[in-house]
Formats: sequence, C-alpha cells, structure tokens
Amino acid sequence: MTDEVDMPGVFDYVVSAGYLKRGLMATIEEWLLSAEYVLSGGNAEVILCERGIRTFETATRNTFDVSAIPVVKKLSHLPVIADPSHGAGRRDMVVPMARAAVAAGADGLLIEVHCDPDHALSDGAQSMFPPQFDRLMAELRIIAPAIGRSICVEQTTRRGWGS
Repeated sequence: MTDEVDMPGVFDYVVSAGYLKRGLMATIEEWLLSAEYVLSGGNAEVILCERGIRTFETATRNTFDVSAIPVVKKLSHLPVIADPSHGAGRRDMVVPMARAAVAAGADGLLIEVHCDPDHALSDGAQSMFPPQFDRLMAELRIIAPAIGRSICVEQTTRRGWGS
C-alpha cells in the first residue's frame, strides 16, 4: 500500500494504516471513487475517515461534515470513522462533534488526547486532556445504545495518564 493516492488535479487523499481520509476539498462522490481506486489496487481493508472539509467559515479550521457519515454509510459497504479533532481544530468542539458523529452512525472515532496539549509539538489546540476524554467516553456509552449502537469497553494501558 502506498501512503498517497496520486491522481493529480482530482483527489487530495491520504491513505495510512487503512484509513482513507476525506480531502479538504473533496466531494462525497470523489471520496468514494478514491476508495474504489484503493480497493481496485488490492487493498481490501479500507476505512473511510471524515475529518472536515474546507468552507468559507473562519471560526473553525475545517467544517466537520457530520451529514456525510449517514450518506456514505448508505452508499458504501465500507466502515466510516470520524475525526472530530481535525474536523474543527478546536478542543472545545471535539466533544459535541464526537457526540454528533456517533449519533450520525460513525463506526468509530479518532480523537487526539495529550497529557499537556498546550505544549504538544503538533495539534495541541485540538487535543483533549485525558479526563476530558474519559468523560466523553462515559457520555458516548449513554448515547450509543439510544441509537442501537455500542461502544467498545476494552481495557487499555494509559501510559502517562496517571492512575
């Protein structure tokens, strides 16, 4: 698998670890066509990732297109995850965008967490503190069953997160 799908002038996507991230200027159709291109190249393990699109709005880095999640779920057999951290680029918006993504049917979330986000080398403004993440997960465990979904409760080792 290559790191980038190179289709000059048409697609702006990055494939990494099986994730096909929607490009900032990509339509849903272009995103799905890019997925078909990756699948046709022999990579059968593609996960689509909604992470925001560029709009005229200046209050956020990107506009998190939560409406794309149910549209893509209807049009494709591929799992769709959401990246609310990049979607808005602001820590204070990660929680509401994550809730919305789960409610819209996202199969997973990609959320940046850092013990000291204000001093992170990159993406600190959109990274949550560990206690914020823990609260979010508790909220999502309430939201998910209300729409017939579940949240993985697998135990993880949290290095540097305290007790």
